Parts: sequence; C-alpha cells; structure tokens
Amino acid sequence: MSTPEKSVVYGTEDLLISLCNSVTRVLNVATHGHIHYSGMVQRISKTCLKPDIGCFVLFDGGFSGLVIINFSAPAAMELYQSYLLNMGMSKEDLVTSYTSDEVSNVMGELMNQVVGDFTGKVRRELQTHITQNQPKMLVLNKQVMLSVDANLDKPEARRVTFYTGNNNIFYLELAIDRTEFVKLYDFEPQETPDPDALMAQARADADAEVPLPPVPSSDTDELLRSLGM
Repeated sequence: MSTPEKSVVYGTEDLLISLCNSVTRVLNVATHGHIHYSGMVQRISKTCLKPDIGCFVLFDGGFSGLVIINFSAPAAMELYQSYLLNMGMSKEDLVTSYTSDEVSNVMGELMNQVVGDFTGKVRRELQTHITQNQPKMLVLNKQVMLSVDANLDKPEARRVTFYTGNNNIFYLELAIDRTEFVKLYDFEPQETPDPDALMAQARADADAEVPLPPVPSSDTDELLRSLGM
C-alpha cells in the first residue's frame, strides 16, 4: 500500500524565515551590503521598541501580526549612509547624527520596502493577503522602553539578531497570532519580482514626482470664499 502524502505545513518559524529573508534581500540590494542573520531564534514573551531607533509595522488580513526592528545607532547610520551613497549622494551631504529626522525617514522608507517584499511573498507563496500600515520610526532615549500591543488573541513572539557588513547589530521581533498554513494541493508560486528592478522603478517614480507650486494665499482665500468657507 502506498503511504498517504504528508501535508506541507507553514508555521510561525516559516513566516519568520520569510520575513528575515525579506530584510536581508531588500537591505543588501539597497545598500550593496552584506547583512545576515543569526541561525538561532529566541522565543520571547513580548515585543518592545528599544533604543536607539525603533520601528514598528502592524499587519492584518489573512493573519494579524506586528513586526518591530530595533536598530543600534551605528547600525542605523551604516544603513542610512550606505543607502544614500549607493543612490549617488555625496558623503558631505549626509547627516552625522542618528537622531536626525533624515535618518528616521530613510530607515522608514527601507522598512516599508522590506514589509512590502514580505507581504508580496505571503500573497504568492501562501495565497493569502495581508495589509500593513506605514512603518513608524522612533528615536528612543536609552531609559525608554515602549511595549506595543498588537491585539493578538494567541500571540507567538520571536526575536532574531541581524549583523551588518561592519558587524553592527540590530534585532527583528515578530509577534503573530498562532496559526498554521496547510497546503491542500500543489500550486506554482507566482514569479518573484527582481529586487533590482523594484528599486530602479521606485527611484524612477520618485524622480517623476514634481511638487506642485504653492498656491498664493490670496488665491487660496478666493477659493475658500467660492466654496462658502
């Protein structure tokens, strides 16, 4: 008798590996760096935003969860500088403090690309859909620890250590509802987009955006009057 085929199950660790691969894939392309993560994962009881720069993203849909990335100041500055230098900026134009808004904005943009890559893989490989909010970046004092409640029913939380090319450290934390995806039948995942092409397209879209000239205040007042305001 032939043995029945075993179902393929995707659990928390599989989602975590997929997310970690999105982090390394996007950041390595964006910075031309060599980011990698530890082969060991920690099971933790709660997720927290920690110094020096913390970022969090909530997602919902096929499953709910929270992603937090806590950057040390040296790691954030290395990624910020490598990304902008790779984009063609000169070193003299870069800020020198991790507390600058420019660093937070750039790190937020990179995290948005990471989460976008992850949600795309979820759609292709797990055939479900999740949405996420805009990543929030916070520069935190060393005495501040902020817990983030993701309103999960049966949360599972994990922490993974990442290393930059210069061996600066940052940490990824994932909290999701306890869930498993069981493969019902074989299917071919959709083709994975090329990250270089995605980055080039993002740069082209940013260059194409021409800000509108400010409307003179008198014209604004006239417009508001015509609307009865």
